[in-house]
Amino acid sequence: MSVGGLLLVAYQCGPGMGSVSQIGWEWYSRLAAEQAVTLVTHVRNRAALEAAGAPLAGSEIIYIDTEWFAGPLYRLACRLFPRSEHSVFLVSSLDYFLFDFSSWRALRRRLAAGAIWSVLHRVTPVTLAAPTWLGRLGLPTVIGPLNSGLSDPQGFGAVMRDESTWLLKVRNLSRLLDAALGSSKRAARILTATHTTLMAIAPRHHARCRMMLENGVELTRFVPTPWPALADGNAPLRILFVGRLVPVKCLDLLLRALANLRGRGVPAQLTVVGDGPLRSEWEALATSLGIAAETSFVGAQPIDAVAAQMRACHVFCLPSVRESGGAVLLEAMASARPVIALNYGGPGEIVSNDFGALLPLHSPAQVVADLTDTLAGIHAAPEDWRRKGEAGRRQVEQRYSWPAKIAAAQHTYNELVVERNLSCC
Repeated sequence: MSVGGLLLVAYQCGPGMGSVSQIGWEWYSRLAAEQAVTLVTHVRNRAALEAAGAPLAGSEIIYIDTEWFAGPLYRLACRLFPRSEHSVFLVSSLDYFLFDFSSWRALRRRLAAGAIWSVLHRVTPVTLAAPTWLGRLGLPTVIGPLNSGLSDPQGFGAVMRDESTWLLKVRNLSRLLDAALGSSKRAARILTATHTTLMAIAPRHHARCRMMLENGVELTRFVPTPWPALADGNAPLRILFVGRLVPVKCLDLLLRALANLRGRGVPAQLTVVGDGPLRSEWEALATSLGIAAETSFVGAQPIDAVAAQMRACHVFCLPSVRESGGAVLLEAMASARPVIALNYGGPGEIVSNDFGALLPLHSPAQVVADLTDTLAGIHAAPEDWRRKGEAGRRQVEQRYSWPAKIAAAQHTYNELVVERNLSCC
């Protein structure tokens, strides 16, 4: 790319601050190692960024402060939706629009003062519900990767009510806001993570869309190790779940499947990594099902501890019924562990039966029955599943590593610089 460097905008950005913030950090830290980068981010990310050594060499950071609005909004959302972290996130993220406009004003002043950038890339938020004003700066603009547009699955109404997903319908207003801001219209490229996301974008913009998953994997952290032996028929199948303990993750379905395995005489152990509002409820369910001794709730863990848990398990299971992405599935695949997920949303585009099991999604009872049969099948035929895990690692290396994503992004930046130079001739 030309000497102007890259203008990277990431509302959420910081290591160890959650999945979307981690995405912002990965883009910033990896791109800064390759080229000159100016990062624009929210001031709430400052402590985590500075603790990680930011600003990184060859880069600068512009912090935007809207905490006077964001703080009270977050506290209100927590009071309104005590059981639904997703709903809290949706409401409190309304602060993004103030951040976006404030960023536009700050950058317009910088450009007027002589600042030069070749390309602008807005990487977070990763949702279509957050259109941007930044395309009006006149720079070739990339948005994404985006991952949204997923509707509620049929047959899980109680879960959706607990998660307050009615709020997602408000996101339909984002199409009107997108048109008003000219976000998609002014974007030179729109990176879309899934076909569901692509279909949520107006067809007139599809020619400028490129497919790219929003998540990536650190291959040096999630490494393949030998599959734990299951030659002894009495050895327990080690199952791992990693995620927030919130309604849509449906850990209760996996707990019921574990109880069924016990009834069939199939030895199994489940480790639950994560925390959330349903932890005590699901711990009580494990006790009532008689599987407390086979179930270990270890709480939220740092990323290196999660990687260690991946290496210790035989299979990773994510019974989430509404998952737009699925980064944790990629981490398990990178660890050469087979994965079990439900055929809906992001997991439906990441997982295949070559790498584990992709189960249908019709009703809670059906999911429990299929989880039971699948897990019992792993214990009965471990060698087949060891090979599935190895195939998953190869898939991640080829398609989902961060180096592969950064290389693809830089190709896009160079493409836009060339296009702009040609249009000026």
